[in-house]
Amino acid sequence: MTAGVALVAAASAVVVAAVAAVAAWGWFEAGWLRRRIVEVELEGVPQDLDGLRIAHLSDFHLGIPSRGRRAVEEAVAWVESRRPDLVCITGDLVSRRTGLPLLRELLARLPGCLVVLGNHDLASSRDPFSQRVDPGELAAIHGVTLLSDAATEVELRRRRVQVVGVDPRTYEAREAHPEALADESTDLRILLCHFPGIARRIPATFHLVLAGHLHAGQIVVPFPGGKLRLAHLRARVVEGIYHHGKMVLHVSPGLGTTFVPFRFFARPEATELVVRSR
Repeated sequence: MTAGVALVAAASAVVVAAVAAVAAWGWFEAGWLRRRIVEVELEGVPQDLDGLRIAHLSDFHLGIPSRGRRAVEEAVAWVESRRPDLVCITGDLVSRRTGLPLLRELLARLPGCLVVLGNHDLASSRDPFSQRVDPGELAAIHGVTLLSDAATEVELRRRRVQVVGVDPRTYEAREAHPEALADESTDLRILLCHFPGIARRIPATFHLVLAGHLHAGQIVVPFPGGKLRLAHLRARVVEGIYHHGKMVLHVSPGLGTTFVPFRFFARPEATELVVRSR
């Protein structure tokens, strides 16, 4: 073997090892759950609701081979142990129908949870293998309230809390008007929508908007002064807290993966939001 051939072979081995290491990290990170507690100030919410705890989960994408399943299972266990006042889940529950049995088992552990669908649940995505789920199958899970362009009201701390949910089909058709369902006599109004863009389309009728969809970018390349989020290059809001006038938006980084079973610098997250009135 000549010196040149040996050098090429060594360089190839280094490249293969580097690619393998990157893939291994991405696979690991996809199941490396972050558990985060975030205080969120909401204007106009009564003092009685100060300290109210809301668990926000999103983007399970069950039914595909990924360590995202581990993240989902750990997230549900964490929320179950925390016993928050309210559990909200903002869509993309399954990517394949094979994920339904596990989904039923997990949601049954979160009685009273409020759920909206995402585009993957209805096979409205670029994923050619996505499988549609009958919303009736999810609505039939004991203890789950599925909100499809609908509202529900719960009493917490002797105060009225309204939760409105947006159907992804009306959102994508630009026909969603959740503000028409808002009851402004309630003490706290929460909007659930899979897509964060809903906050730009509606007046500030709600105190809190919960969304997902973006996976915190899922595949993120950091650079000095910023990040390149390859999954959603044009997204303006990606993860965390944003303000739209008096309305506060929380975008969950989500738990699962799509297209590739990896996450890079975009860990899955289970979030507990602690309401602070002001």
